[in-house]
Amino acid sequence: LAMLNQTEINEFILWGLTDVQGLQRFSFISFLLLYLTSLLGNGAIVTMVIAKPRLHTPMCFFLGNPSCLDIFYSTVTVPKMLTGLLFGHQPISFGGCLAQLHFFHFLGSTEGVLLATMAYDRYVAICNPLRYPLVMNPRTCLLLAVASWSSGFVHAMMHSVMTSQLSFCGHNHIQHFYCDIKPLLKLACSSTSLNMTLLNVVTTSIALGPFTLIVLSYLYIISFVFQKVWSQEGRWKLFSTCASHLTIVALFYTPVLFNYTPPSSGSSPKSDMRVSLMYSVVTPALNPLIYSLRNQEVRSALKKLLGRK
Repeated sequence: LAMLNQTEINEFILWGLTDVQGLQRFSFISFLLLYLTSLLGNGAIVTMVIAKPRLHTPMCFFLGNPSCLDIFYSTVTVPKMLTGLLFGHQPISFGGCLAQLHFFHFLGSTEGVLLATMAYDRYVAICNPLRYPLVMNPRTCLLLAVASWSSGFVHAMMHSVMTSQLSFCGHNHIQHFYCDIKPLLKLACSSTSLNMTLLNVVTTSIALGPFTLIVLSYLYIISFVFQKVWSQEGRWKLFSTCASHLTIVALFYTPVLFNYTPPSSGSSPKSDMRVSLMYSVVTPALNPLIYSLRNQEVRSALKKLLGRK
């Protein structure tokens, strides 16, 4: 209660994407379609992975996790953004703002760690195929998934607790379409140096740590393929099993590294918003398409499912 009494502002106004009338309608239709694509596509993958015993493999288990994440991830920001495009600036309570910030960072950092886990899965499958069933047994897969989700949760918890300690007393307009850390820190009346350090050190390591592991996994895979696999066809086959994962890594990490690696204070709200749109709306809609097009098992299960319908 003491904390809430200090906080003279108990709600914020989200400025949203744009004030231009014509652009609002066009953006609303575009992002609604992308959001529905994300829900349907990711929902289909999660349903298939659970329902089809043939898809109960480590690779498909790790496909199901990000798909499940993407459904929640886009739901954290997109509905509020769409309402903003329809009705103009959106009010959001202080508690609602913290919840949005928490879940956005929880799901985002979990996805980063999961992508590293998937890179490790590909590394074992290609470089140690005989030991693969032993190394990537169901218990290990479950532990890796739990570790990914837990690390994301702890990381987000740090940010939401630290942000809740700040006092806000000036104007309450957030130049963004959701509550993110940087726009909120700009509105704080109290010192934000600790929050900024946390953003620059912890968030950067949560982004760069998994990214480094992914790069290392692929360096091992590439050197293994060129040393041990002589036929062009064999090499191509092995690389094509990694193609979808690499595409997702590029789509996810390019905007994230741009937005959250230091100096975190330098970029403009407009460019931050464009980059955020990429990983909160566009990438979740593209992911199921990339996975299902590149993954043989998922593709054939999808064909059977649609054929039966």
